[in-house]
Amino acid sequence: MLETAENGRTWVLSGPTSSYAVHLTERDELLHLHWGPRIALADAEELAARPLPGGASFEAPLDGHEEYPVEGGPRFVRPALSVRTPERRGTEWTFDRYDTDGDELRLRFRDAGLTITLHYRTRGDVVERWTVLDNEGTEPLELLRADSATWTLPDREEWQLSHVHGRWAAESRLVRSPLTYGEKVIGSRRGHTGHQYLPWVALDTDATEERGEVYGCALGWSGSWRIAVAQLPDARVQITGGAGYDESGLLSLAAGASFTTPLFAALWSDAGFGGASRTWHAYQRTYVIPDADKDRPVLYNSWEATQFDISEEQQEVLAQRAAAAGVELFVVDDGWFGARTSDRAGLGDWTPNPDRFPAGLKPLADRVHSLGMQFGIWVEPEMINPDSDLYRAHPDWVQYQEGRKRTEFRNQLVLNLAREDVQEYLWEQLDGLLSSAPIDYVKWDFNRCFTDAGWPGDAYPQRLWVDHVRALYALLDRLREAHPGVAFESCSGGGGRIDLGILSRTDQVWTSDNTDPLDRLAIQHGFSQIHPARVMAAWVTDSPNTQLNDRVSSLRFRFVSAMAGVLGVGGDLAEWTEEELAEAREWIALYKEIRPLVQHGDLHRLRPPAGGLSAVQYTRGDESVVLALLQAQHYGEPVPALRLRGLDPTASYECLETGEVHRGAVLLHHGLRTGLRGDLDATVLRLRRI
Repeated sequence: MLETAENGRTWVLSGPTSSYAVHLTERDELLHLHWGPRIALADAEELAARPLPGGASFEAPLDGHEEYPVEGGPRFVRPALSVRTPERRGTEWTFDRYDTDGDELRLRFRDAGLTITLHYRTRGDVVERWTVLDNEGTEPLELLRADSATWTLPDREEWQLSHVHGRWAAESRLVRSPLTYGEKVIGSRRGHTGHQYLPWVALDTDATEERGEVYGCALGWSGSWRIAVAQLPDARVQITGGAGYDESGLLSLAAGASFTTPLFAALWSDAGFGGASRTWHAYQRTYVIPDADKDRPVLYNSWEATQFDISEEQQEVLAQRAAAAGVELFVVDDGWFGARTSDRAGLGDWTPNPDRFPAGLKPLADRVHSLGMQFGIWVEPEMINPDSDLYRAHPDWVQYQEGRKRTEFRNQLVLNLAREDVQEYLWEQLDGLLSSAPIDYVKWDFNRCFTDAGWPGDAYPQRLWVDHVRALYALLDRLREAHPGVAFESCSGGGGRIDLGILSRTDQVWTSDNTDPLDRLAIQHGFSQIHPARVMAAWVTDSPNTQLNDRVSSLRFRFVSAMAGVLGVGGDLAEWTEEELAEAREWIALYKEIRPLVQHGDLHRLRPPAGGLSAVQYTRGDESVVLALLQAQHYGEPVPALRLRGLDPTASYECLETGEVHRGAVLLHHGLRTGLRGDLDATVLRLRRI
């Protein structure tokens, strides 16, 4: 709901439980008023009438109070907007007008030929913000920095900052620490979202998993980005974020051109970190993820079984065993195209290898379909090997710096997607590929960072950092429109490209290349702070885990760990025993039963993965499922019962695994026994209201 004061200078955007309010002064200063529990328009008007606190002459009175601080004038906070023309640097804007459209508010400002429009929109209790910059003048201007939004928190003491950090095979590990004076900056200067951080932060003072105020912000951008959290000298806190990592130059905005910043979404919750997560999850399932109401199928991916040594006959054998286990989607990973017998060749040549697939992919796809499964393939369209037909024909199509040493991470280079000819080539190749065979799914990978991001001959070469992402989005949008039955998964060496921007164009994401079921618990715990299980792909692979640590774990522990998201299998099924395949078939059948709860239900993190017992619970309607995993049991101490959540205390619930009936109040306050013992034990417990 959007309310506007009679004077047209105070606005309140409200969701079911929260409100966000801003005010425009008579001096055209846009001030932040409120972000928190739901308030009335009259409350916002009272806040607007309050004078700003006084300060010393060395301080700027607007710092910490402006909605979107621009560079220029008496401001010392981090600017959200930095503009340069041949004559001057900075912005001195005046208010032009406001527009409303349902729950969307648009505030329009002008500075000479530049028009700045701040957009606000409520999606439930999530507030979306973005900024549109239009050059309506006659000369180009340079956007050094154009952040999406600045968020201002209320006056509180002892803020705590939460975010996730990591690296390859160790993504999304949650950390929470006191916020101190100064700035905390997270981001990526790598050209993609990165393994190091998800573009998300949360702040609280005393919240627990289920109680207390939590503020959260998430950026929707799949290139380089930055979020800065600043505690100002007067203790106020502001969060600023957007595309690009620094102020070296984002775009040159030609006369008549426009730039729309990425979406920056935020929420307030008084139901702790769990409540904040459930709000984020519902928001993404409702407004962000394509076809989120559809179940994601159980997949098999052949990469760990075969790597580059693949053939059509070998893939058929794996497909037969996968189908017998109950798999619903069979995916051929890297190695099916061009001269791709190793990672040294073939990227860029998106036609089937004639020695491995003499008649193309269609015979294998047809065979997979005849087994009752969908068919998928792996691609990495933004990359190119020097040993490829494409590079030999167009060596100028890559990012490079004239006269500088070239970097070949993973024996590959990055295509310059900012070039229109590259965009058209990729469209023709991928559209042709998806038209050549009945392909249902595409795993879209991105396996190296930008290191030589140059474009010799272009008037403003650094624009490729932004234009690459915009071209990626446009290509995915075009492919989805032309092939509406094809699902896409975002992958970047695991979890290197996960954000609200890519999630608005893909059906799921590859959470991490680390498939160790114990390591995955912490990775999935951090991931779940912001993103729902509906997009969190997780595989069951072989034991011991030769990829990372040689850890031995039971098939039971591996399956229960992976069943917390979109279940997949990635082991070498040709080497699995009949007993293992039979057990896998039982776990997959169980997952299909609980899938509606996992992929579409409300998540409750019952216990974090801290070395002992950890558990998650999904609830939907009258049903609930608990996935409990015991990492280790020490000193013979009994394993604690799990206090459940989201149940009706006055109702009774039957545990389908034991046949026992429990009162909701007992489960909520005294807990459910799991029966787990020893190390790396796991179980699934289903509850149904009776």
